[in-house]
Amino acid sequence: MSITYLEAIREAQARALKDDPRVFIYGQDVGAFGGAFKATKNLAKEFPGRVLDSPISEDAMMGLAVGAAIEGLRPIIEMQFADFSTVGFNQIVNQAATLFWRTNVPCPVTVRLPCGGTSGSGPFHSQMMEAIYAHYPGLIVLTPATVEDAYSMLLEAVAIDDPVIFCEHKFLYYHLKADKLPDTALPVGKARIAREGRDLTIVTYSAMVHECVAAANELASEGWQIEVVDLRSVKPLDTDTVIASVARTGRLLCVGEAWPWGGVTAEVIARVASEGYELLDAPPQRLNARNTPVPYHPNLWTAHRPTARAVVSAARKLLRT
Repeated sequence: MSITYLEAIREAQARALKDDPRVFIYGQDVGAFGGAFKATKNLAKEFPGRVLDSPISEDAMMGLAVGAAIEGLRPIIEMQFADFSTVGFNQIVNQAATLFWRTNVPCPVTVRLPCGGTSGSGPFHSQMMEAIYAHYPGLIVLTPATVEDAYSMLLEAVAIDDPVIFCEHKFLYYHLKADKLPDTALPVGKARIAREGRDLTIVTYSAMVHECVAAANELASEGWQIEVVDLRSVKPLDTDTVIASVARTGRLLCVGEAWPWGGVTAEVIARVASEGYELLDAPPQRLNARNTPVPYHPNLWTAHRPTARAVVSAARKLLRT
């Protein structure tokens, strides 16, 4: 029996609701309908009065969540798409992120953002929002790339006293499966070596982990051993694991599905350049989505985001440098 990435998210929410009476879920159509992607399917029946439909107002959803957190509850907010969270942006970055620093009152809100592209989704349903939220102090930003992390990191997010932006990738919902849910996990803020290597380090996160591992496997047939680092969380960012990997390989390629300007890949390269410049045998490089809105057409979407083929091409170029 296998469990999907989406089912792991549902199971984590069920466990959080069961274990902690302070937890509730709030979002558009999360009740009887089970959510846009069925991440809350049947939870309203299992936990009456604690899986609640919201109005179509992300601003109102986040305002209620902050107020509930002030009163000691632990809300899980489901945005139908990560893109729509910008409607509640003020509540997230000016209220939730700053609350503890202004009042010494914790704000344990978990905001689930179904993020990233899928074929035909277009510019309003495909954005990667992690860099925007990571910019603001007070927010924790998680980017699980595996079924195991989708489960364990969501449970940890609910337990954390700070507001957490949980970036779950829609493309992984059904494409990714595991044999079982984990009993143990790495803590938030700790990166994972997804594949060991000696010739080049690829630092990535979310769905791009799987594109990068596929690229590393292809390059292995040519004799190259590529190390792939899965950041898991981008705020906090595990700089130590990244620099330790670069120390082993001497080369760095950062890959992200988000747009290039001011993103996570830029932050990783900036940190390595300032803290581990002497470890580099070649200039660090990055590969991101093209600097345009996300296109609708499946062929254009495939060309817009980094793929294993694009990662292979960028890695080969860097290995020759």
